[in-house]
Amino acid sequence: MIEVWEALDCESVGERELVAIQAVLSETLGAGAVVSPAAIARELADEGAVLRHPEILHCDTKWREQQLAELFAAGQMDFENLESAAASMGLVETLRASAQEQSDRATLKRLRDLIVHFRQQEDLISRSKIVSAPEKAVAKEIAHWLAVWLEQPELFSNWLNLRQRSPEYRQKFANSLGSRASRP
Repeated sequence: MIEVWEALDCESVGERELVAIQAVLSETLGAGAVVSPAAIARELADEGAVLRHPEILHCDTKWREQQLAELFAAGQMDFENLESAAASMGLVETLRASAQEQSDRATLKRLRDLIVHFRQQEDLISRSKIVSAPEKAVAKEIAHWLAVWLEQPELFSNWLNLRQRSPEYRQKFANSLGSRASRP
């Protein structure tokens, strides 16, 4: 990051510089190595860069919105079954923790809105007259998970771990860990 910033030969850092640094990180280290614009700005500030804060905030917000949209579009946010719902919630928790660390209220709100949307979907499925009883049970369980996340996101991972290890859960969902047969 520092090398790229120095190569850009600029004293202040804003959106253009952050996007350029992210592009080099992606090309050099791969897409998984790209960090948020706010994280890059913090590193550069420690090295003496003058930050153009409004641009950094705007750039970081756009980047986080794009990250959420890509997760959803790529099918990484999937609540079709218990396994994929658990994996999706892992991604949600990673994004939440990062946004929380950076005091990114906009991303936290978007995550919350996304979870509210998925909870509403699962509630509808759990009450549907055309869905099988096992599918309804899975949808009701996932809706419950999402409700817990909405109430206490900081505790969710530990709660889910305990829930999945409970005898009631294991007995109830022993045969439901695969895909739902069909969705309306």
